[in-house]
Amino acid sequence: METFAVQPRDTTCHTLLYASHHAFRRDLDRLAAAAAAGKGRAAHVRAGWENLKEQIRLHQELQDRWLWPRVERVVARRAERAVLEEMRADHARLAPLVARVDAAMGAGAAGEGGDLRAAVRELREALERHLRHEETSALPLAESVLAEAEWQELAAESRGRCEAGTPMFVPWVVDGIGPVERSRFLTSLPKPLRELNRVMWEPRYRKRRLWSI
Repeated sequence: METFAVQPRDTTCHTLLYASHHAFRRDLDRLAAAAAAGKGRAAHVRAGWENLKEQIRLHQELQDRWLWPRVERVVARRAERAVLEEMRADHARLAPLVARVDAAMGAGAAGEGGDLRAAVRELREALERHLRHEETSALPLAESVLAEAEWQELAAESRGRCEAGTPMFVPWVVDGIGPVERSRFLTSLPKPLRELNRVMWEPRYRKRRLWSI
């Protein structure tokens, strides 16, 4: 596996991508704790899991349809193209692991025992490998080859999804993070999105009490 050591750009899109990674890890820790406590089928845990699945899907879709094709157009080395192929393969490998957690959560009492714990553990391990791979290879590669205008285009696509179809994203990212990290993330967003989050998205998100058991 080749790595590409590049100083990350301070872009909204860059912030969104890495913030998502932190939130994936946080939610899988919550799910693992619920499964260990025998509460994997609690309503708020299941709601948290449904949201996590959707956030993983949207994250992968943004990368597979927007980010990686743009990187692929401008890279020439075999090692660089191999990194992008590995990203797609990682996404494909995660799908059955997500489905296994789904099946275990729907398996009644048995799903709250070893089956669910094992399924969550396997997904956590696979997702962690993928995120580390992405953070050390794919995202630095993208940072090294994409022009500022392309990052702005990708950021605009991300913001459009937040406004139009995924109002859960911003409050989901800042759920439970420290005040410094919260401020850094929110100030990376345009003011209209920050206001939408303050007056609408985050209050609605908090009322759902995801993961509260």
